[in-house]
Amino acid sequence: MPICWRKVGLTSRSPRLYARGIPENVGRPPRLFAREREGVYRDNNKPKRNPKFMSSKRQEPKYKINRRLAVNLWGRPKSPLNRREYGPGQHGQRRKKPSDFGTQLAAKQKLKGYYANLGERQFRRLYEEAVRRRGDTGDNLIELLERRLDAVVYRMKLVPTPFAARQLVNHGHVRVNGKRVTIPSYSVRDGDDIELGGKAKAMALVLEASRSGERDVPDYVEIDHDRMKGRFIRAPKPTDVPYPVSMEPNLVIEFYSR
Repeated sequence: MPICWRKVGLTSRSPRLYARGIPENVGRPPRLFAREREGVYRDNNKPKRNPKFMSSKRQEPKYKINRRLAVNLWGRPKSPLNRREYGPGQHGQRRKKPSDFGTQLAAKQKLKGYYANLGERQFRRLYEEAVRRRGDTGDNLIELLERRLDAVVYRMKLVPTPFAARQLVNHGHVRVNGKRVTIPSYSVRDGDDIELGGKAKAMALVLEASRSGERDVPDYVEIDHDRMKGRFIRAPKPTDVPYPVSMEPNLVIEFYSR
């Protein structure tokens, strides 16, 4: 009669089982044992990956948020909202009267989505940092968002979209004061020099974005597109940021301070 390890109170990996000559897969389903041996079966006792260090990833097409919020978020001509100025789905053309909560939520989603669709946890940390600092919380929030390295690269017209700016930084093509930085949320200081690497300077995406007339470079950054090198001059105010749509950081503050 085979011995069941559950009855004797021992785990299948216990050294006492091997001492008794009991095989490792006694009392366990053969398929389960084979999958665990091959590394397919998930071991719940293994330490889980810390979500703090998991990078945010876009899980859907980036232009879907335009129709969902009924705004051309980045002011691009290829936005689907230019062809269909109504919401997605069967009931997208119905008139909706948003509540106060809905208005605040839309303002938060607009601001969060503009910066390459930031994760909620990361955006919440920026809000908490803006509250901790002195001065107007809405102005502090915009300043923290504009100091992000991927946002600075986007403002310098080195890439066409904020998503491309995040990817450029992640792949190690951006240098800050001569040192390579691969963290898109890196906070740029006043006077920092930002430069692209040698391979990135010859990318078709970078060359096309630098010659594009869709956007203008704001006055709080300066850029030399011949050398692909620029500088972050100062922290901007909300009125200095060239948003293609109206942003309402005061509604975002109201949303989080409920």
